[in-house]
Amino acid sequence: MTIRLATRASRLAMWQTEHVADLLNRAGFATEIVPMQTTGDVVQDRSLAKIGAKGVFTEELEVSLRRGETHLAVHSAKDVQSSIPADLELLAFLEREQVNDVVLSFDEKFSLDKPGIVLGTSSTRRKAQLRRFYPHANTAEARGNLQTRLRKLEEGQFDALVLAYAGVHRMSYDHLVRYELPTAQFVPATGQGSIAIECAAALDADLKAQLKAALDHPATHTCLLAERAFLHTMEGGCSIPSFALATLNEAGEVRLHGGLISLDGEEYVEEIQTASAAEARELGVRVAEAVLGRGGRQILASIREQRG
Repeated sequence: MTIRLATRASRLAMWQTEHVADLLNRAGFATEIVPMQTTGDVVQDRSLAKIGAKGVFTEELEVSLRRGETHLAVHSAKDVQSSIPADLELLAFLEREQVNDVVLSFDEKFSLDKPGIVLGTSSTRRKAQLRRFYPHANTAEARGNLQTRLRKLEEGQFDALVLAYAGVHRMSYDHLVRYELPTAQFVPATGQGSIAIECAAALDADLKAQLKAALDHPATHTCLLAERAFLHTMEGGCSIPSFALATLNEAGEVRLHGGLISLDGEEYVEEIQTASAAEARELGVRVAEAVLGRGGRQILASIREQRG
């Protein structure tokens, strides 16, 4: 049978979906890619926080799953909302790419230490982290796909862009990377660097098992269970400056570094805990509850008040 893959139509999303199709082809499946425009792709004149970030890059793909028009939806894992509707499920997570944020510039001599530089990003989290760790820098909204952002950079709208390494690498722009930001400070968003595969819960169970076997990377899946449990407990999406990074060691233990930062970068709450892989979800909940209890609730309340 032919597995129909729903995807956003951007070059990066198509690369990700072609990679998924290749894995399925190797497992003996025929595939068809079905590109779509999402709300987040169409609405470019407002920040994600202002258009309401929940599902803006996934909703149209999910509708196609519900209607049976496609079998799988391919998402950047960091774009998937914290709560999945009961009639859908996250079937698999592909092996994670390098997770950190990077700084891109056409200027080979670009310096992050130069006062007054303008850094382009559409991420609420990155803006807050930059205000904390590089307070001399200015941030500017940088919506659009990777190619659009690079065009804006070339036009001089920014001195540099701050992006996830995974997309930069997949689109072969490594030569523009001037800095790799350390994950100890710039802890990434939940799911950053991984590709998530979503399906309808009602999809045939045997078919789901075969598809999962072809696509899922168990270690990545375990880490994403912890991170997504953290995000769900925080009741956050990509409009909230939360962060979470789980890593799995050889002993089968998951270490989760999660936290929350205020929009101005002044208030910062982080928590690091470790648990067995079998307790990944519970670990995510515990870390989130610790963050909320140590000032996170007040930060979230302040963010909501500022946004009206």
